[in-house]
Amino acid sequence: MSAVNNTDIKVGATIGGVGTDIDFEKDLGFNKQMGTFMANFQWRISRRSRFDFSYLQFNRSSTKTLERTIQFGDNTYNVSANVSSFFNTTIYRASWGYAVLAKPKAELGFLIGTHTLQTNIGMGITTGAGSLTSNQNFNFTAPLPDLGIWGGVSLSNRLALNGEFNYLTITTGDVSGEIVGYNAVLMYKATKHLDLSLGYTGFNFKVDANVNSNKAHVGWGYNGPSITAGFSFGNKRWAH
Repeated sequence: MSAVNNTDIKVGATIGGVGTDIDFEKDLGFNKQMGTFMANFQWRISRRSRFDFSYLQFNRSSTKTLERTIQFGDNTYNVSANVSSFFNTTIYRASWGYAVLAKPKAELGFLIGTHTLQTNIGMGITTGAGSLTSNQNFNFTAPLPDLGIWGGVSLSNRLALNGEFNYLTITTGDVSGEIVGYNAVLMYKATKHLDLSLGYTGFNFKVDANVNSNKAHVGWGYNGPSITAGFSFGNKRWAH
């Protein structure tokens, strides 16, 4: 899939500083657009029930000469400093869905699940010798449950339209977060077991957490078109 990224991060100092609100695309030179690979497995355990498991990873990095002073954690990076930074996120998702409407040509249901976010963020000053100084890294894992709705309609023997929307805001211990996810997909049945899909997918989250005595705020999202191929088997397939 090809996604448009928006990344807003603030990490305070251990002594109580609030940190700079950093736009990684504008301030640190990250590309807004990038392609990535997403894996999804769906098990239709009955006519109405389904389990979904998904995996998605973004690894991003950039080097840029700063145009303003930035405080990140316990370090301050001044104007004209040559800063290298990275933002890596892995997302695991598991959910269970139940169709309250299950017709031969349409279905509509609710789902409950969780997104587990593993995030690693860091930056440092690049010296003339190519080494890093004043570098600081932060990482955290945030399990965020969510609720949603999903549905689909069969347009013909080979075409189906599917969609999903999920949302939740929650606070657990030192982590509070909000997630909004959605997708809309037009699916084409190429063969008996092979489906080709064109869609638009988005996932956006905000997380506030205490990381190594530093207060961190992370806001990140990807939104963009997706092209997928799916292989299905068994007798519980829907929409064809």
